[in-house]
Amino acid sequence: MDQTTRPKISVVSPVYRAEPIVDKLVSRVIAEVSKITTDFEIILVEDHGPDNSWEKIRENCLRDTRIRGIRMSRNFGQHYAITAGIDHANGEWVIVMDCDLQDRPEEIPNLYKKAQEGYDIVLARREIRKDGFFKKLFSRTFYSCLSYLTGTSQDPTVANFGIYHYKVIEAIRSMRESIRYFPTMVRWVGFRSVSINVEHAERDAGETSYNFKKLMNLALDIILAFSDKPIRITIKAGFLISVVSFFFAIYNVIRALTGGFEVLGYASLIASIWFLSGLLMLILGVVGLYIGKTFEGVKKRPLYIISQSVN
Repeated sequence: MDQTTRPKISVVSPVYRAEPIVDKLVSRVIAEVSKITTDFEIILVEDHGPDNSWEKIRENCLRDTRIRGIRMSRNFGQHYAITAGIDHANGEWVIVMDCDLQDRPEEIPNLYKKAQEGYDIVLARREIRKDGFFKKLFSRTFYSCLSYLTGTSQDPTVANFGIYHYKVIEAIRSMRESIRYFPTMVRWVGFRSVSINVEHAERDAGETSYNFKKLMNLALDIILAFSDKPIRITIKAGFLISVVSFFFAIYNVIRALTGGFEVLGYASLIASIWFLSGLLMLILGVVGLYIGKTFEGVKKRPLYIISQSVN
């Protein structure tokens, strides 16, 4: 779409198990974006949840043509839903936010105002997160590991919420790899960015769909997609063990020649075999994971499938 005919602002929100929130989300977003412009669109991407979120989205779409609804054919995951949303966004500025209203729509004018200072990306930094202890602990641990493994600076207080210029969205849209993680993709594309402090709200209704298993799988996918450091670590570990083993072998030969061995060490032999066997299996497992993800990528399947859309 030509820039002169684009809606000025697009708001993209992935929706999952949010039936009691949809109406409130739409009304609050409209109220805040209307303070900036009347030329906007709201794109709600329903990730095939088990409740009636899609019916709520349809009702809002029929009441207001500025609201666009997209329903996935199955549950693809939050970051694939975000991908579907930004693929269909036409605004000069695109706002990405979660549907649970922990990302407060009232912060949208502040993000837009900061963007007008010449920034292409303005991220919302949650100074005080209104999440549970274990979620915050896992988040800090995860981002620390991700920073180390990817060699980039990762901020656990920044997630999806932010405003992005259309050229940033176009750059992200060009990245069609099968593993999606929106915050890391935003950091990778570059552009002039800044973070501002925002108020983080309590979850309006329901519970997060991310359990420990899903978070672990997401963390593993992200590390495999954005870093080869696990393989480098296994290479370094293998080299270190080889060096230590070489000197240990020389030491044992000297002891054997000088009569230092009285009884052969069965326990140490078994322990060494088990240790090295476990290490080899670990290294093969890491390499196997990378091969598996490569196999998924070369199939070139679509990142998502849309079953229904409105407006």
